[in-house]
Amino acid sequence: MSAGEDRSELAARNLRVLEALIFASRDPVSLEDLRPYLSDNADIDALIGDLQTLYAGRGVILVQRGSKWAFRTADDLSFLLRRDETEARPLSRAALETLSIVAYHQPVTRAEIEEVRGVSISKGTLDVLMEAGWVRMRGRRRSPGRPVTYGTTEGFLDHFGLESLGDLPGLDELKGAGLLSSRLPAGFQVPLPFDGALRDDEEPLDAGDSGDTLFDDDENS
Repeated sequence: MSAGEDRSELAARNLRVLEALIFASRDPVSLEDLRPYLSDNADIDALIGDLQTLYAGRGVILVQRGSKWAFRTADDLSFLLRRDETEARPLSRAALETLSIVAYHQPVTRAEIEEVRGVSISKGTLDVLMEAGWVRMRGRRRSPGRPVTYGTTEGFLDHFGLESLGDLPGLDELKGAGLLSSRLPAGFQVPLPFDGALRDDEEPLDAGDSGDTLFDDDENS
């Protein structure tokens, strides 16, 4: 067997390993978590591209969710599975508005969320979104009171079928869906969310930070 054939067989095996590991994972998985299972010097970026091409147009497709990957039902066939979905309790209007503000304005503090909404929010609203796995605490703002900053998670991207925050609906899409008035002020722009590392105006969370105590500092902001 030639060296070329050896490389071809190794690449085919690596592709099968990737396929099996991603398929077996309930949640999206990162390439760094998959790399140890592949052969030395495997080009994992090329392999994931090959796997995505292999599944393109099928009933199950390979999708990217932030920095992670997962197999999901093709969008045009998702209706076939709705009969098997368990009925989930719908989010309240306050929770939906809060989630939208976090998505578009992140990183954002509780006080900033309330400023955008024009009303205060209860502790339970953010708790519900964090328990759903859609919102996370990012860090603390470098300002008096050191309020917690919030952002969305890769679980949020996965649930709403987004590859990245850049796929959030823009101004024209929101208008077309009737979610924004067509008579907006001149120069109105939809905020651009930030979902990278901590910004200069943020600092890491304290070791003891948790959802049970984070609001104590927020109240002081």
